[in-house]
Amino acid sequence: MLENSVFQRKSETGRLNPALKARNHRLYFAKFLPLVIAAAGLPVFAQAPGAVDSTESVMRIAPHQHAPIRIKERHDDGTSTSTNWSGYAVAASKDAVTSVKASWKVPAATCNGSGPKTGYAAFWVGIDGYNSNSVEQIGTDSDCSSGSPVYYSWYEFYPAPSYETTMSIESGDIISASVTYSSSEFTVKITDERTGQSFTKSKAVSTAKRSSAEWIAEAPSTNTGVLPLSDFGTVFFGDDSTGIAGTNYATISGQTLPIGGFSSSSVQEITMETSGGSVEAKPTALSSDKTSFSVQWY
Repeated sequence: MLENSVFQRKSETGRLNPALKARNHRLYFAKFLPLVIAAAGLPVFAQAPGAVDSTESVMRIAPHQHAPIRIKERHDDGTSTSTNWSGYAVAASKDAVTSVKASWKVPAATCNGSGPKTGYAAFWVGIDGYNSNSVEQIGTDSDCSSGSPVYYSWYEFYPAPSYETTMSIESGDIISASVTYSSSEFTVKITDERTGQSFTKSKAVSTAKRSSAEWIAEAPSTNTGVLPLSDFGTVFFGDDSTGIAGTNYATISGQTLPIGGFSSSSVQEITMETSGGSVEAKPTALSSDKTSFSVQWY
């Protein structure tokens, strides 16, 4: 569990928790580096005027990103396997997707069990990436850093870098998020229902195809490949678990429907596998109202 203060949380030995130490460094540079850059007369990355919470600042997350799907196989029965994604996608024609909404419960990362002591697990909603090379997305991570859990929210207009917000995220928090397209810009928004904190960012993405909508658990990547997937147990997406109505819906070609409301030929259930074929994360079938599902770590 992370505190807002940059200078908190020592272990019982008096040493700063490694995960918090790393986050403290990130928050320190997020707070003070723009001042140094401004003093030097260089351009500063600025938050969009439409941001809900004016206290939010953002920073580059290095070195990982949340990339388009790395497909292993697409099957005729509406299922796919991937080395970095698990969850659901709805494929569409170019320029068809204008909105996607989701809700999920932030899962706890287990960092001293059978999973990796340093690993990463991202949960997000987005447009593009299933059959294109950009992804407009926003989400949360439940990571492990040297055996300690780390939680945060972020957004990304891939292939641009991923940026972290300073929202305080804890395991068990209920998250609602959306990505919308209007007037040549994408707007990503995330809200933590526990704290009421929200973050919004808008940006034009000239390469976006708007040809898919996604609700995903992901193993993030670097330029050398997919990173180890942290043990997140089970993540729950949708109204059935979060109580937030109208989530896990998309607007495609003017129709606003739940995931399972679109044609079966366009809905893809995605299982994450290693390159050797071992299952890493697998979604359940959609609920009877076609909105909700969970993804289990293996």
